[in-house]
Amino acid sequence: MNQAEREAFLEFASARTPALMRMAGALTGDRHTAEDLVQSGMEKAVRRWRRIDDPEAYVRRVIFHEYVSWWRRALRRPERLTADLPDRALPGDHAADVALRHEVQRALRQLAPRQRAVIVLRYLEDRSEQDVARFLGCSVSTVSSQLSRALTRLRTLCPELDGSAPELASIPRRSGRDQDR
Repeated sequence: MNQAEREAFLEFASARTPALMRMAGALTGDRHTAEDLVQSGMEKAVRRWRRIDDPEAYVRRVIFHEYVSWWRRALRRPERLTADLPDRALPGDHAADVALRHEVQRALRQLAPRQRAVIVLRYLEDRSEQDVARFLGCSVSTVSSQLSRALTRLRTLCPELDGSAPELASIPRRSGRDQDR
């Protein structure tokens, strides 16, 4: 790697790491795991820097595929159960927003990896369905169907989303006919 390529990579890494961390953090729900995913993506990108046309799409795809690989490996490990459930915030308490955020994160972790990735890219990263399809290497119709299924499941897993969070009210509801597809 020559000096110009090195500088271009370092500029890309410093400019896009925060956005990539947000995406990875939303996928994993854990800052440390997100950092590992972003580092893994950057490591693979630097090795192929000369051949990459769209570095951000490449790194996002690596992050997603690494995440799915880690997720599949985690399925082989036994789950750790806890006896005590966390307390719920009282209505009107200023912590209600934090509790809702935790509920949404919990619900997101229960989605399939591809569904979670579609939700994160579409709504957290505010990407178009075409961009999401390009990042994940699938068709726009696959993104649309995954998005529909993920939103339905997310609302089932986290009923608190209905009307309690104005910033989430912009997530479109699919009609019953759309959900049957």
